[in-house]
Amino acid sequence: MDFAIRAAEPGEEGKLVALYEWLFAAPGLQPPSWDERRAAVALRHAIDSHDCAVIVAEDEGGELVGFCTAYQDIHSVRFGYRAWVEDLAVDPERRSAGVGKALLDAAKGWARERGATHLELDSAEARTDAHRFYEREVPSWRSICFGWEL
Repeated sequence: MDFAIRAAEPGEEGKLVALYEWLFAAPGLQPPSWDERRAAVALRHAIDSHDCAVIVAEDEGGELVGFCTAYQDIHSVRFGYRAWVEDLAVDPERRSAGVGKALLDAAKGWARERGATHLELDSAEARTDAHRFYEREVPSWRSICFGWEL
């Protein structure tokens, strides 16, 4: 393995905000409300929070090649504590090299340590490559997510 998985550190927010371009590239898109300064503040809060995880993949040269944000977000009446992967992205040049799997596995471990009963994420319908990856990771179930901009 030519990369390591670790928790993001305070001060890395600027580097991480730049990596969101991987999510915004086609077939993704930049949300209309995207603001880099707000994103950096939110990342710093997530890095500092016990209920959030910002996990990074770093290559041997110290370059970030992937990241994942996860949140312990609700205590569901039906399921118990849920953890949610909000963002997971890998450098397009490093995909299919185990980085995404290592990040997802780290998020699962983080969630398990906090007593979550399950980990969820949603993915836009156009992200067929990502869906193939998630299917290889054998999800316990699939669902359709609906959202509204406010």
